[in-house]
Amino acid sequence: MHEHYDSLEVRSPQAREAALMAALPAHIAHAQAHSPAFAQILHGVDAAAIHSRAALAQLPVTRKYELLAKQQAGRASSPFGGFNTQAFGPHMPHVFASPGTIYEPEGTRADYWRMARAIHAAGFRAGELIHNCFSYHFVPAGSMMETGAHAIGCTVFPGGTGQTEQQVQAMAELRPAGYIGTPSFLKLILEKAHSMGTPIPSVRKALVSGEAFPPSLRDWLHAQGIDGYQCYATADLGLIAYETSARQGLVIDEGVIVEIVRPGTGEPVPDGEVGELVITTLNPDYPLIRFGTGDLSAILPGHCPTGRTNHRIKGWMGRADQTTKVRGMFVHPAQVADVIKRFPQAHKARLIISGEMANDTMTLLVESQETAPGFTQQISDAVRDITKLRADIQLVAPGSLPNDGKVIEDARSYS
Repeated sequence: MHEHYDSLEVRSPQAREAALMAALPAHIAHAQAHSPAFAQILHGVDAAAIHSRAALAQLPVTRKYELLAKQQAGRASSPFGGFNTQAFGPHMPHVFASPGTIYEPEGTRADYWRMARAIHAAGFRAGELIHNCFSYHFVPAGSMMETGAHAIGCTVFPGGTGQTEQQVQAMAELRPAGYIGTPSFLKLILEKAHSMGTPIPSVRKALVSGEAFPPSLRDWLHAQGIDGYQCYATADLGLIAYETSARQGLVIDEGVIVEIVRPGTGEPVPDGEVGELVITTLNPDYPLIRFGTGDLSAILPGHCPTGRTNHRIKGWMGRADQTTKVRGMFVHPAQVADVIKRFPQAHKARLIISGEMANDTMTLLVESQETAPGFTQQISDAVRDITKLRADIQLVAPGSLPNDGKVIEDARSYS
């Protein structure tokens, strides 16, 4: 079994950096010429001069909330806010939507989201069947993984989300080599298989993403005979970094330039210091340049013991802003505000995310003196409508929530 996906993973760091920096000026020029948004953002920038990380660091950071704002403002002319370079038609077979709502285009290149590298690192090989439990509805996750699996020669069963009993039945009958999806859903499937008395012995490996993958859950899966590996990807950028058999951080993908900056700025921090991940993707169809993910991480020293020579990040270490991810879905402070706007009796709210080992729970504390029956259920229904997630509702006295500006509190344990 070949350890590495291709020779790019083991080239010298100097050769990699030279190749990335050589590609950068043409990529920026392409974005300026064909992406109306970047024509504006990078107006006056000499693309030919952006051939080093120091020069790249002088360009503005575009953060996710700014992408959302531009999309919302410009949808009459472009659903992508002008960040795309391709129009609807044969070069854009799919459009996806992420909570916000943010729209993402998918192009025609094989392994468009560059997921094959992570799938290979998780142990999948050509000729195997993969049970893909990422959503194929609205969000790009299902397609991201499927196109990556096809690139390495795998067949995919599009399991999607929900229906754990049917998932178990399909696994028992089709005998896939492994699972791709969120780690919490894999745990649910395994528990359902146990309660049904239906063994699924073929599932021996997994690539998980979309939410935290704590060591406790990794060890639990290992006790069930499954080696689970994680990757870090976003709907805007595709793959950013992936775990290897060394289990020492996440190796950065070969198709992106990763910077870690001081939150709220575009200033790179020294290696080892925690900061916000800012990514430049060399995707000509959707050329996001210095895109601020809002996620925190840090560069690990040295190289991966597997021989891969790219930098590694520690993994997801929280959010630079209050936006957080629950069961694979982003939850934004603006969504909490939208819930409260529906109820004049509610004055202020704080969403608390708690739980451990893939058992995320949401509790919305709402300042209100309302005592009418069914009021909390109405709020719960609104949360479900806006975030697509369930939350417990607790009414608290007006003025009792802290005056610290915090709308979302992530109180989960990742130990």
